[in-house]
This record gives sequence, C-alpha cells and structure tokens, in this order.
Amino acid sequence: MKKLILIFILLLSFCANAQNFKTHKVKKGETIEQIAKKYLVTPFDIYALNPDAKSELKLNTVLIIPSSRVKNEAIQTKNKEVIGFKTHKVRRKETLFSLSQKYNIDIEQIKKHNSRLYAENLRKGDRIKIPRYKTIINNVSYNNTLKKYKVLPKEGKWRVAYKFGITVPELEALNPKMNTVLQPGDEVNVPNISNNEEKTVEDNFNYYTVLKSEGYMALNRKLGVTKEQLEALNPELKEGGLKLGMVLKVPYDVETSLTQEESVSTNLANNLSNLNAKQIALMLPYRLNRIDVDSVREAKKAIRTNGLLSVSLDFHSGVLLALDSAKRLGISTNLKVFDTRNNASEVSKILNSNNFSSYDAIVGPLMPEHLDRVASDLKHENIPVLSPLTMPKKLYDNVFQTIPSDKLLKNAIINLVKADTLKTQVVIISDSKHKAIANELKSNFSTAKQLYSRKNKDGKEAYFIYQTDLETIFKPGKNIVFLETENEGFASNVISMLNGLNIEDQEIILMTTGINKAFEGKNISNYHLSNLKFHYPSVNKTISGNSKNGFVKAYKRIYGVTPNKYAVRGFDLTLDLLLRLASEDNLFEASSSTIETEYVENKFRYSKKVFGGFFNEAVYVVKFDNLTITEVKQ
Repeated sequence: MKKLILIFILLLSFCANAQNFKTHKVKKGETIEQIAKKYLVTPFDIYALNPDAKSELKLNTVLIIPSSRVKNEAIQTKNKEVIGFKTHKVRRKETLFSLSQKYNIDIEQIKKHNSRLYAENLRKGDRIKIPRYKTIINNVSYNNTLKKYKVLPKEGKWRVAYKFGITVPELEALNPKMNTVLQPGDEVNVPNISNNEEKTVEDNFNYYTVLKSEGYMALNRKLGVTKEQLEALNPELKEGGLKLGMVLKVPYDVETSLTQEESVSTNLANNLSNLNAKQIALMLPYRLNRIDVDSVREAKKAIRTNGLLSVSLDFHSGVLLALDSAKRLGISTNLKVFDTRNNASEVSKILNSNNFSSYDAIVGPLMPEHLDRVASDLKHENIPVLSPLTMPKKLYDNVFQTIPSDKLLKNAIINLVKADTLKTQVVIISDSKHKAIANELKSNFSTAKQLYSRKNKDGKEAYFIYQTDLETIFKPGKNIVFLETENEGFASNVISMLNGLNIEDQEIILMTTGINKAFEGKNISNYHLSNLKFHYPSVNKTISGNSKNGFVKAYKRIYGVTPNKYAVRGFDLTLDLLLRLASEDNLFEASSSTIETEYVENKFRYSKKVFGGFFNEAVYVVKFDNLTITEVKQ
C-alpha cells in the first residue's frame, strides 16, 4: 500500500512539474489559508485542484499547488503633483466635460481649483484655472494573495468577480460584510493577480452568471450557445469546467438575465456627492397658443378635450413635486419649460434661440420625431435627452429611452413562466394577426398546445372558439394560458370560457405578452380576470388611490385628486434624473446597468447599446389579485 501511495505521489509530482505545478504535504495545524498564503495563491485555486480538501484537510495529505498568479514583483504607482496653472477663457458651448477631455484631467480637478463651480454653472467668458501636473513614480511591492480593490462607478458584483477571475460566491466569501449592491468607492478583497491577467468587460459581448446545477446542455437550451462556443469565449472552462456563480462571456445577441442578481433597488439618496444646482429643460406640447388664458371656461374645455395638453399638464405636475422632494435632499434645480406646440418649426425655433450647452439634461419632447430633432442637434455637445413617454425613433448616444421596449416586456413574462417549475401545461390561444408571437411562444414552450380563432364560412376571422375546443385540453395542476389578441370580442369569449373551466384541481392562469384595450373593454369581467389571476408585463405598477405614499398624499393635498399615471411618471422620472445627477458628475456616469432605482410606480435600470444610447430594461410583471393589480415578485 505504501508503495502505491509513493507511486501516486511521484505521478502527481511528475504531472505537477510538467505543468509547472508544485506539491505540498500538509503539516500538523496547517490550514488552507496558510498554505495558500505561502505559495501566493488563493484558497479557491487549491480547492479547484484538490476538491477533497474542502471537506477535510488531513495530516500528510499531498496537495497540488498551482503556479502563483500574484504579481510579487515591484510595480510602479504614479502620483500627480500640481506645478502651476494655465488660464482658460470659456468659449460658447464649452462645458466642464469638454474641458476635461481637452486638457485630459478630471472634472473634479477643475472644480477643486475653481471652487465657485461647485455652486455655479460654467459661463461663456469665464476665466478658469487649469492645473498642470508633474508625475511622481513610486515602486510598490505586494507580498500577499489578496489586495484591496476600490469599486468603480459602473461595477457590481459580477463585474468585479469577472475582472479578477473568480465566481460571485467566491467574491462574497472573501468579503462577508460586503453590501448587497456594491456602490462606487466600496473597498473589497480580491485576488492579487497581475494587471495583465485582469479581465475587461467588453461592450460588444453579453455576460451570464451560472446558476446552481447548470450544465452545458441546460445553457444550450437557455441561451442557444454550444459548449464549444462557450469554451472559445471562456478558455478557463477547458481546465476547470462550469462552476456556480461563474461569469461567462457570451455573444452579444444572446439575451441574459445577468443583472437581476444585482438589481436590488439602489437608494441614490444615500450616495449624493454632486450638489451643484442642476439645469434641466422640460419640452412638452402644451400648445398654449391655442388657448384663451383669460377665459377659465375655455381653459377647462381645452384640458378636457386636448389630450396632449392634459398629458403635458399631468406630467408637469409630477415634475414639480419631484423638484420639491429633491430640494429637501439638498438638490436645487433650475427648470426651464418650453412649449413645443407639437410643431417641428417651433422645436427648431427653441433650439436656435437657446444655448443648451450648460444644461444637465433635457426631458422631452414628447413626440418621437421632435425628440429626434433635439437629440440630433445636441448630441455633439453630449447633452442627455430623455424620452419620457414614447419610444425614440433613433437611439443616439445622448438619448435615454426611459420606456422599456415591447421585446423586454415580452421576455419578462416568458422568463417568468420558464422559471415556474410547478406548471403542468402551457396553452397558446391567438388570432391570425398574432400568429408570429404565438409561434414565438411555441418555440419557447415546445410541448405547448396551440389554438387559433375560428373562421366564418367565407374564410374570414370570426374571433371565437368553441367550448369543446378547450374541454379536454387542460391537465390537473397549474395550466398557463397565453391569450394573444387585440379583439375585445375574442378576448371576452375566451376569458369567459376559461373562467368556467377553472376548477379546484385544474388551476388556469391567464397571461398575455402585451396588454392592450382588448383586455380593458366593457365586456371584460374584472372578476373573471381576478379569478384567472391574469398576468401581464408592464412598464409600471399601479398604486392604490388610498396609498400612504408621501408623493400621493402630497399630490392629493395640493391638487385635490389622486395622481394619474402621467403625474406619477413625471415625478418618478424627474426624481430619478436629479438623484442620478447628484450621485455622479453627469447622467452618463450615473447610468450603470448595475444600478436599479424604484419609486412610486416606475423603476429604472439603464443599459447602453454598443453603438447608441441608453435604454431602460427594468420592467414589471403584474397580476389581478382579489380585484386589485399587484406586482409579481420574480
């Protein structure tokens, strides 16, 4: 037996030397941490090659020790020292951002040596001091397996884990007191690897965090990526295989839910660092030129009959309450309101008559074609333009699409059903107009039953199905039914029959990928929708008129009515904008995909297109429950 052990040790030693590994014989009282420190590796490196050591570390056990990745050689650190100043006269359209780019210094350094800029905006003709530096180089040596790392603005757990080649659980194990959501400036323990071994998160790829028990086949079904493709993008898989919490690089067109692990709502009010007065423009189609402001009667009539005016005023009322809330946090705002009159020539006139170079953001215009005009004109000055209620025609680099896309909404409810392990059956019912989405659902749920509305004797859509079409289709347990239509009569027909088939041992849950007027008509019973626990994806959740929310109470006190969805949207979007601007130097830096914020009815988590602007990917799934609409926790 001893000889066999000796042969085994020799073989291990031979293999270790062949691959530049070492062996270590465990001594009395030694721990994995002590051994790792001795060889300048991490405990995780040792466990990867010696999995039995996790459960028990026995005396005289021979461990395989990998080569150290620690940068134990002296490295150079650079410190800057001010040696003088250059005076710069501010020209038209110059901003702090453009000056920082021109002189290759941080905005904060400009403000530091021109302290009035903390409280005032940069103006044309100002003479400011631009610091000049000399660089002092110091040599620093590291002699440990771990180091402190300061989290950067756009980094969350998965980005830090990926950067240093460890899994998310390993990062959490190294930092037992780490916050649920990392904030810029947080210091965390990470492996002390060489700079050239640190990985970079690339914008032209997507990333995915491996879940418990997920193998290559499961990832292929979920992401549509083969083992060979994953290994080509993540070479470390060939040696160590898949691990729980490992962050994988995947092709850009693969849709992942990576950020959900870090999408815990971030309270930006706890991270305010930039309390300069914010310059905001609000562009809405009030069309006040059409209203006789001297006549109360005419004004009231205009509000009742002019949809754009009504929406604009409701949104504006929410904006004003957001400014007040932000002011209580120390954020002051200079708001300038422009009436676009829903007219292209008026939008051009506004742009030609005003200098927006010092503005922190523009909210609006409301109409996509007018927003496109404003965004295009201001993109060269890098002024953020937010689309408040509609989808922009083009996502320029400076555009923020605050409404989630239909695709994101659809994927939210599909992923919810995919994650439901209790479902026994999926049924897809649609009319011919929605055949494409029905087929897409079928591709996601291959065993699903499909039904289409009947046709009349002339072969035209009749928008109904028979009771007998449904009677034998459901199974005992939970049955998910997707209904895809915009026809109220068809929706009423199907919903009524499903309600009658929703019996004790045969639960039917009704869903749709896109809510529309067909589900809100007078022939649709809310009792039936509630009984079927009707689910649908939504841009916002709905609050009760009796809510104790501070905004709702303040709104009712000022205006005497409960705020509608446009007023709430105006409040949520504006407060989020101001808090983000107060937490970073500009909106671009404050819109990391690791930050998700939530307010009264809306939430925001921005992601940036590789060649384009930012889009909100935070959506809700809501359901009817006892005649009220509640959020479904995913």
